[in-house]
Amino acid sequence: MRLGWAIALGIVAGGLVVWWLGRSDPLATGTPDAAAGREPAASRPASAGTSLYRWRDDAGTLQLTDTPPTGRPYETVDVGTLERRNTFDPRDPPPAQ
Repeated sequence: MRLGWAIALGIVAGGLVVWWLGRSDPLATGTPDAAAGREPAASRPASAGTSLYRWRDDAGTLQLTDTPPTGRPYETVDVGTLERRNTFDPRDPPPAQ
């Protein structure tokens, strides 16, 4: 009886190993976008979806979403501006103090 269970377990384990090694791995490209079937973010233009909405929920927690909230004040954040503002050329001299 134990030999039968050991054989069955070995067959199941072998099948799982074959399946695991033979499947196509969507994360092989290293991007989560590939797993979701989307093109990588680096290849999308910077103008695609350039707005985020900043607002606070009922608990006062700051929220950033890609759709504006309904029934509460919000601020539009231009993502293109954020990308330019948060980058610098390390070869540039430091700003004068």
